Amino acid sequence: MSATHEKEKTLQKAIEQDVETAVPGVEVLAVELSADDRFTVFIDHPEGVDHALCVRVTELLADYRRDYAIDVSSPGLERPLRTPAHFRGAVGRQVSLRIDSPGVASRKKKLRAKVLEAGEHAVTIRAGDEALEIPYEAIARGNLIYTDADERE
Repeated sequence: MSATHEKEKTLQKAIEQDVETAVPGVEVLAVELSADDRFTVFIDHPEGVDHALCVRVTELLADYRRDYAIDVSSPGLERPLRTPAHFRGAVGRQVSLRIDSPGVASRKKKLRAKVLEAGEHAVTIRAGDEALEIPYEAIARGNLIYTDADERE
């Protein structure tokens, strides 16, 4: 696992605990490093994410601003996927995955695939003609791929 992926996971756990405890209903979907000193926190809320909620979450992260520039964002159309629950919600949908683990069934580091099943420890995807089972801990980043078909749903 890369140092960046490890750092993102560490930040995510700490930020998740701080934010989800302080703001009921907010889910921290992902923390992504865009530079050594900058990260984005993707949040969601059952009533939606607006500017005021992003500001509130940013203020909660004041201690992190000593070392990082912080962006807080809604998940957008190509929402991050990190947990089994996120992938269960994406069954039947197209996703992009960045794999960060040697020895995973796929030798590719980046995949575009359809989610077939989301189990407790791994997601099963179809990439081309091949069905692959990818352990969640091997996924550095996962995102939905927005398509025109999504618009028709």
